[in-house]
Amino acid sequence: MIPNIPIDDWVETIIDWLRDNLDPVFSFISEVLRQLLNGMYHVLVLPHPLLLAAILVALAWLATRRWLVVPVAAIGLLLVQAMDLWKDMLQSLSVVLVASVVAVIIGVPLGILSARKDKVQLVARPILDFMQTMPVFVYLLPAVFFFGIGVVPGVVATTIFAIPPAVRLTDLGIRHVDAEVVEAATAFGARPRQILRDVQLPLAIPSIMAGVNQVIMLALSMVVVAGLVGGGGLGAVVVQAITQLDIGRGFEGGLAVVVLAIYLDRVTAALGRRLA
Repeated sequence: MIPNIPIDDWVETIIDWLRDNLDPVFSFISEVLRQLLNGMYHVLVLPHPLLLAAILVALAWLATRRWLVVPVAAIGLLLVQAMDLWKDMLQSLSVVLVASVVAVIIGVPLGILSARKDKVQLVARPILDFMQTMPVFVYLLPAVFFFGIGVVPGVVATTIFAIPPAVRLTDLGIRHVDAEVVEAATAFGARPRQILRDVQLPLAIPSIMAGVNQVIMLALSMVVVAGLVGGGGLGAVVVQAITQLDIGRGFEGGLAVVVLAIYLDRVTAALGRRLA
């Protein structure tokens, strides 16, 4: 007979210990994230909606250099305003930007370390597999325990969920740099740090930018789920529509998410191609 393994009890014991001993750390992280989110949101809502829409359209054109993007982006952003979801979209955009920046800051250095140290990759690979296959709702549970209800646990869960592609694609990009190029740099007397900075990272930029693109897309998908724990933004609109069986409003919230997702995907993908 297979013995019962009380994994649930072990996990609860670990979470209780963390809450009892690291509560000041969680409070500090919560306050920092809250300030970052508030600052980002206030920057986005400061200009008039039409002016901000024009700025976003201009950024899309600068990234893609395609004139077709201008009317498409303008129609999408004006449609969000017409559905009275502009501020909700900006709240979601604030969460996506903050979570994505934190995920990239953590993920890219880990990817570099993984590419340079095979032992690190050996340890990191199963952890990343675990993080990518874990159901997204599971990330919300410990985040709520540590940070309470609100937008902060949504940001934390979003960040953790979005880290793996940054690590994997940074690792992949550096490892796929032509070995002969690295050997040539070594032959000219370049040190490992110089090779990384001047050879490997520039050549790995397309893969790294693809990772950034995936980070943003995963962050946006998680933002909607985070609406279940009071994350606000478009996620809250969709969740409220579900609880009230308001099909029309739910469709509007989903449509606004699609507009934001397509905009961010096209802009980041185009930036990746231009930097390559």
